[in-house]
Amino acid sequence: MTTANLDRVLNWLNDHEEGSVRRLVDWLRIPSISTDPAYRIECRNAAEWCATQLREVGFKAEVCPTGSSEKPGHPIVLATCEGSPEYKGPHVLFYGHYDVQPVDPINLWESPPFEPVIREGTSGGPGRRIVARGAVDDKGQVMMFLEAMRAWKEQTGHAGGGVKFTVLIEGEEESGSVNLEPFIKSRKQMLSATNICLISDTGMLGRERPAITYGVRGMAYTEVTLHAADQDLHSGLWGGRCPNPNNELCKVLAQLWDADRRVTIPGFYDAVRPLEAVERENWKKLNIDDAANLAKIGLKPDANVGEKGYSATEREWARPTAEINGIYGGYTGKGAKTVIPAHASAKVSFRLIADQDPAVITQAFFDWCSARTPAGCRWEFVDHHGGPPATCRTDSKELQAAARAIKRATGVECAMIKSGGSIPVAGLLKTQLGLETIFMGFGLDDDRVHSPNEKFEISCFRMGARSHAALISELWSLGD
Repeated sequence: MTTANLDRVLNWLNDHEEGSVRRLVDWLRIPSISTDPAYRIECRNAAEWCATQLREVGFKAEVCPTGSSEKPGHPIVLATCEGSPEYKGPHVLFYGHYDVQPVDPINLWESPPFEPVIREGTSGGPGRRIVARGAVDDKGQVMMFLEAMRAWKEQTGHAGGGVKFTVLIEGEEESGSVNLEPFIKSRKQMLSATNICLISDTGMLGRERPAITYGVRGMAYTEVTLHAADQDLHSGLWGGRCPNPNNELCKVLAQLWDADRRVTIPGFYDAVRPLEAVERENWKKLNIDDAANLAKIGLKPDANVGEKGYSATEREWARPTAEINGIYGGYTGKGAKTVIPAHASAKVSFRLIADQDPAVITQAFFDWCSARTPAGCRWEFVDHHGGPPATCRTDSKELQAAARAIKRATGVECAMIKSGGSIPVAGLLKTQLGLETIFMGFGLDDDRVHSPNEKFEISCFRMGARSHAALISELWSLGD
């Protein structure tokens, strides 16, 4: 595909941006909350909507059921584009997800989460933006790809700009992707024909600092419940006479970290791949302003805390962590109710780096808890979900093509970064298909992902659509 073709495609995206945003708004109106069974129909509707868009831009698309008749899952959208006979570049697997996080706490939203609004930019603050649940995670970022495909189809008549694509859009990313691995195994022969995976579910270094993410952390997600009495107890009659699960659980979990904020689980760091000196130096050159990043979330510089001996960037990109995501037990309603609860629970997650194994870490944590069982109590353990970490070589030809595409589309040299977040499918594709993944996302740190008032700035959406369009041209060049 020629430079003239790309110029026409980029001009089309500029001229038709209003329509692109309008289509995104239509998708955002569908409340596809995967973790809540009450939204099963809406999840199906979101999948059908996505499949329709793919067909409009020339892909063959199907909505595939997952799970079983006893325990059905949310459908996966699977689409293909055969590419032009002259195309000799890589067969690309594009992955995204149409499901979104729950909206709680609803009272903190400034507008209804599934009634998208366009807010104008403010001086020194966010730019013009779409505010809705799923705006950036991940419907908005999937839409960047879809609109780039639309532009190439409109300007050249070729679906996918002639590049060979397989597209997989799932509906359970926000609830553990429990049916994704069985689906990939069931379509392994088809998916094994792809050469590289492209995911747009990550972020940039800043509004004018696009980036390619070449690694994400893995995750192990657990829930632990500490049981004592077989009923809630009157705290006056029973306090001081028997164990209080709230108190005991807090005492146990407080032992997860030592004075240097290192995780105390035996063997936790055994498989951790050391941070290389060259990588550490490259990250220093990015000149990331830790204080400014803390200020974005309402914290002062003294909140820069974590494992001793590592910078904030190193702790996010190259070190594993343990976090208590929720802790609950007893009475939490309005007013007073003086009880000793029968049980207390905590949701505890671990972000992992190469070469840690989520299953090994999960079992090590459960064993660690068992060794600290308080007198008169017993544990209940749940392994919710997880996924291995994933990295891509920065010298791979496909990653370098993506970097050139961003430069052509934006005029800015992109940074090479890692992410502290987890995208389980990347590790799954590596283990099941041997695929490396390029993360080409355009979110911002202050997009309020998973929080009330989630947003996606129009300038970032524009940058992403243009970069995905430019990638088509670069992929063609790999076959020359």
